[in-house]
Amino acid sequence: MKLGTIDRAEAFRYMGVKGTPDERLNAFANECEARLLEVCTPKYCWSTADIDRITDDEVTLLGYRLTLRGRDIAGHLSGCSAAVLMGATLGSGADKLLRQMQVEDMAKALVCDALASAAVEQVCDCAEDEIFTRFPDRYTTWRFSPGYGDFPLDCQGDFLAAINANRAIGVCLSGGLLTPTKSVTAVIGLSERPVPAAYRSCLSCTIREKCEIRKSGGHCGNSAG
Repeated sequence: MKLGTIDRAEAFRYMGVKGTPDERLNAFANECEARLLEVCTPKYCWSTADIDRITDDEVTLLGYRLTLRGRDIAGHLSGCSAAVLMGATLGSGADKLLRQMQVEDMAKALVCDALASAAVEQVCDCAEDEIFTRFPDRYTTWRFSPGYGDFPLDCQGDFLAAINANRAIGVCLSGGLLTPTKSVTAVIGLSERPVPAAYRSCLSCTIREKCEIRKSGGHCGNSAG
């Protein structure tokens, strides 16, 4: 896949920018976006697993040695019959550019880092679009990543193996961290009946592209994505 633009509003939100960005910041964003889009290689992959059992603090999956631990992920998948395991990345080119920016200009490096974070979320959105299209008759939760709440990061090795991430999109684990660094793993629940509003995704909403709450980084009472 290829990204044509990067969500500037999302990147500026990551940077904590309030109001209209000034001319200098916009100039930095223009340069960083152009350079990032030139070198990044966005990719995603996903796999579906039937849920074997959900307890108060653990979810086991049929056919996988991966166990999803934590009360938060168990609650997130409550009522679901299957889970989608997904991974997304901007590729190693983005990491190389970020390291180069840190040597050139730290201010630009911060802008580039925020743009890269926004960009990988866009890759995740593309993956979600495909998943939702593939399962039109199922209800879905929003994506939930290791590290959220009490869902531990130490599952990442088994998670990457489950979706064959190294071979499929070039993502692996190094020192306990995902590499390339601008990579994301996440779980989406699939259910035959409506899921609680707290677990629904903004991407399933009919006004998601126009929603000012979502653009500002928040969400309404009808979703949490």
